[in-house]
Amino acid sequence: MIRIVVVISAYIAAQLLSDITSLKIVILFGLSMDAGTLIYPITFTLRDMVHKTIGLQATRALIVCAAVINLFMAGLFWLVAQLPSDLSVGPQSEFAVVLAPVWRIVFASIVAEVISELIDTEVYRLWVKQTAKYQWGRVLTSNAVSVPLDSLLFVSIAFIGTMPLTVVGSILLANILVKGVTTLLSLPLIYVVPEREA
Repeated sequence: MIRIVVVISAYIAAQLLSDITSLKIVILFGLSMDAGTLIYPITFTLRDMVHKTIGLQATRALIVCAAVINLFMAGLFWLVAQLPSDLSVGPQSEFAVVLAPVWRIVFASIVAEVISELIDTEVYRLWVKQTAKYQWGRVLTSNAVSVPLDSLLFVSIAFIGTMPLTVVGSILLANILVKGVTTLLSLPLIYVVPEREA
């Protein structure tokens, strides 16, 4: 029970941190990339771990809850950025500069997360029905579908029309590569949590 609480908490935290850090475009190994990609890819394997332990319906609920929490976070950041600062402690303009949401990125993140992770859930479920023997295969198969889909949705909605297409293409490539490597590195995590009892 403690392990699944840790996994669910890590999933929500990674979702929130990735949405906040997606506001910055960084260079990694010569490719442009939204910084959220440094943390977000682990959510796919964490989601698989949740599915393995508490089942399909709870996993779907977790995905939707994470989206609502992300939206609430963005709304709260927007509200705080709009409120007047107490000038007796300084202008505090840094908060709005750093944390005020870019709604296009927020929308792109939430749409991509919900669609790709719900599809990841269905692919994982189908794989379990086919064969429960190879747990690593569940993660690899579901992520092989959801990672490119998530990357394409997020990058298209968030950046097309706001940046040069060469940068957008670089961000897309970096997203897929980093998420793919993270999938491979995180495969053993599926064995950390127990299988749900029938």
